[in-house]
Amino acid sequence: MATRERVRLPPSVFRLPVEKIREGYYSDAYFNLTKQLLEADNHHPRVLMQVFQRKDSILGGVDEAIAVLKTGVGHYEGDVWVPTFDQLEVKALHEGDEIEPWETVMTIEGDYAEFAHLETVYLGVMARRTLIMRNVREVVSAANGKPILYFPARHDHWLVQTGDGWSAHIGGSIGVSTDAQASWWGGRGIGTVPHALIAAYNGDTALAARKFADRFGRDMNVTVLVDFKNDSVTTALEVADALGEDLWGVRLDTSNTLADESLRRLHGDTAPKGVAAELVELTRSELDKHGFKDVRIVVSGGFNAERIRAFEAASIPVDSYGVGSSLIRGSNDFTADVVLNEGKPAAKVGREYRPNERLELVK
Repeated sequence: MATRERVRLPPSVFRLPVEKIREGYYSDAYFNLTKQLLEADNHHPRVLMQVFQRKDSILGGVDEAIAVLKTGVGHYEGDVWVPTFDQLEVKALHEGDEIEPWETVMTIEGDYAEFAHLETVYLGVMARRTLIMRNVREVVSAANGKPILYFPARHDHWLVQTGDGWSAHIGGSIGVSTDAQASWWGGRGIGTVPHALIAAYNGDTALAARKFADRFGRDMNVTVLVDFKNDSVTTALEVADALGEDLWGVRLDTSNTLADESLRRLHGDTAPKGVAAELVELTRSELDKHGFKDVRIVVSGGFNAERIRAFEAASIPVDSYGVGSSLIRGSNDFTADVVLNEGKPAAKVGREYRPNERLELVK
């Protein structure tokens, strides 16, 4: 059976600062000095560079790394840039491929003087995107197929949103919160009725939700935060009654420093804090009891893979998880080594050439 060629994202998608990359503006200085020395010495070794990382992970950023090479490989002759990517042989895995520790994910073979200055940039791209992809895939797996909403935009610099959103998409997230995060696949950001809008309507969640649904209900599934007064069950019922069939879901987002009033009425000062399992169960029970069985429950606030697994193991009636800062935490660093020089072993001890039959030639 013939297999369909896997298409890579073209360099134009990434809107790279090409001139700055060529100049080495984003590169560690010693790589720029290496390129300058090789060119000045007229030394042009044909090397094979090998890229790997050290975890069981999901490969991200490889198409962007290839775009960096396609647009940044070459040299200046006077003020004129001479591109030479076509003189290299690049092989790589694909976005979203599962990878093992020490597995070679990309090789670059050619005149080292032409691409020495790019190592910082392409490694950093893969490190960031792979981290996001691995983290998202972990929570998607923990959620047993329930939608994951990707909500870390406010926890990091806005410039990382586009690539992070793409990584979250490939990792399995069903929704992102900004248009920038959805831009590489032509999607749109999604969201809920926020606390600030509720405050703008004097804390009347049902009124703010009604206004929101009237304006945007035809364009999106209306989901409403119901913890503004820290009485989520009562507010959820008010919102469901006010919106009727226009309400898709309610979102529980109680601070982990507070116990929701609905639980305090049951347990007093011993009530569990934050979005406790019991709060979800009580909200579901009361919605069902009042005829709102179709209203979904979204939970957010401190959720990570471990906590999601615990909720799923206990069959807590959650329909979707909103996950934020935990998805951008951690590390997934990549390393690049020259392992062959003119076809002969040239690696530092412990970093020998490790061929990988899974690599595909980049055209």
